[in-house]
Amino acid sequence: MANPVLLNNIDHKNLHVQTGRGARFGDDVMSALTFPAEFRDVQACYPIVFRKAGDGSFEAHALFGFQEGENLFLGAHGWDAPYVPLAIERQPFLIGVNGSELMVHVDLDNPRIGASGGERVFLPHGGSTEYLERVNSTLLAIHQGLQHSRGFMAALLELQLLESFVFDIELDDGAQYRLAGFYTVNEERLAALPGEALERLHRAGYLQALYMVLASMSCFRTLIERKNRVHAAQC
Repeated sequence: MANPVLLNNIDHKNLHVQTGRGARFGDDVMSALTFPAEFRDVQACYPIVFRKAGDGSFEAHALFGFQEGENLFLGAHGWDAPYVPLAIERQPFLIGVNGSELMVHVDLDNPRIGASGGERVFLPHGGSTEYLERVNSTLLAIHQGLQHSRGFMAALLELQLLESFVFDIELDDGAQYRLAGFYTVNEERLAALPGEALERLHRAGYLQALYMVLASMSCFRTLIERKNRVHAAQC
């Protein structure tokens, strides 16, 4: 269970964070939250899909595997992809909001946390390290990205551009898997939108993001190749 507390340079003066990648750090996840401003980087490595959150709203996710707990980009030497989504990079830190003020929290029960080894969070005299400055920038980018996502998702729903899909795969050895419960952009419906709607999407900065989602679908080939390698190694 997470144990987030407000980060400060008194209680956490000796805090260190392990920044390696692996299942022992909780990186064995099927997907991670993402947002339109990050889509250009994400689509080069992972499929971008949508899923419903607990409150019924839609979220964009970078997909790493075909089942819960499966991250096909984790290997013996860490994360095997040139880009790691910001929602993964920010661990074990979280951003809190108090009115208009943004505050950094840290999950003290996260396995990355320790009193030695890894990246130091604060300098000996209490100032922020370069590592913490990078964390702050990452958290701010996530916060701003998720704020922008609300309008993006509203536009997709208004124009009825989301559709559910089922993705069936058969591995080289005949093993079969099914990916369900996700949504993608209906390419035909997007192409059929009138000029006014397309211009509105473009002016809002959403049109490029939609094309990034469509382009990311080619990364399913990469996922299948990785799944084949992992499955063959386990047999």
